[in-house]
Amino acid sequence: MTDTSTPHADQSLDDEGTEPTAVNGDTEGTDEEPAPREKKTVGESELFRQSEIAADYVEGLLDILDYDGDIDELVSGGRPVVEVVGGRLQNLVGQRGATLEALQELARLAVFRQTGTPSRLLLDVGGYRATRRKELAAVAKNAVEKVKEHGEPVRLEPMSAFERKCVHDVVNAMSGVESESEGVEPTRRIIVRPVD
Repeated sequence: MTDTSTPHADQSLDDEGTEPTAVNGDTEGTDEEPAPREKKTVGESELFRQSEIAADYVEGLLDILDYDGDIDELVSGGRPVVEVVGGRLQNLVGQRGATLEALQELARLAVFRQTGTPSRLLLDVGGYRATRRKELAAVAKNAVEKVKEHGEPVRLEPMSAFERKCVHDVVNAMSGVESESEGVEPTRRIIVRPVD
């Protein structure tokens, strides 16, 4: 029997099953910042279709909310991407990106409803993800400095899968330290520790 139900947020539709493995084998989200824009090729046609479906969904939402924004749909880094740019869009991001994450899930569900295939769609509003990635890189570097200075593990505040992925990437690129996640959503956090 085929399951035709809509996937829930905790299923692998979300990014959490696709992050590169951290030091301890933990996996997180892959809400990666889009790579430079790539031209559509035959192999990307389905991904581009997913971004078009999501863009139509987001456009309808903006119309209902009476928000103005330019919407770009593209394929970047092997995944469909929708970028919304314009003024007065901060409400679509919300505190620490919570609203943006919810909108991304809704857009993914809209894609799933039309295609029957889970999507790794990345939604960005007003360049929030790129800005947040830079902030998290600073947090990660600060934690690494503390670990190297004191030789003790540092526990960071709870973060979303996207945020944890950003921190893991920075920490794992540095020598003498490692990172792992602990806890359960929504209080899942990263521990940075010296390498034994």
